[in-house]
Amino acid sequence: MALPKNAEELERQVSEFQNMTRQLQVVAMQKQQMQLQVEEMKMAKEELGKKGKGAIYRATGNILIETTRDEAASDITDKLETFGLRVTTLGKQEDKLRAKLTEMRSVLEAATASTPQS
Repeated sequence: MALPKNAEELERQVSEFQNMTRQLQVVAMQKQQMQLQVEEMKMAKEELGKKGKGAIYRATGNILIETTRDEAASDITDKLETFGLRVTTLGKQEDKLRAKLTEMRSVLEAATASTPQS
């Protein structure tokens, strides 16, 4: 990213930096939510393994539906895989945004340091 040539370009870059900062916060929050989902699915899988005989239910909307152990295990495994992939994708997105923000911060600091103060 090049140093801004004038005040308008500097303002545009500052605005872009702020927008990207907000985007990073959103991505980080989504990643954290997905990580919580992964942990919840791991606990559910563990509990399913502990469960002896008896009925197993899964929530569908606002109701519970009886299901088989195999269906429940398959559903949990699928969700773990999906959530895990999403966490990985969000992590990569977060890393790219952090790198870009670091670069932008350096450029903006250099631009403001070279701008005469009034």
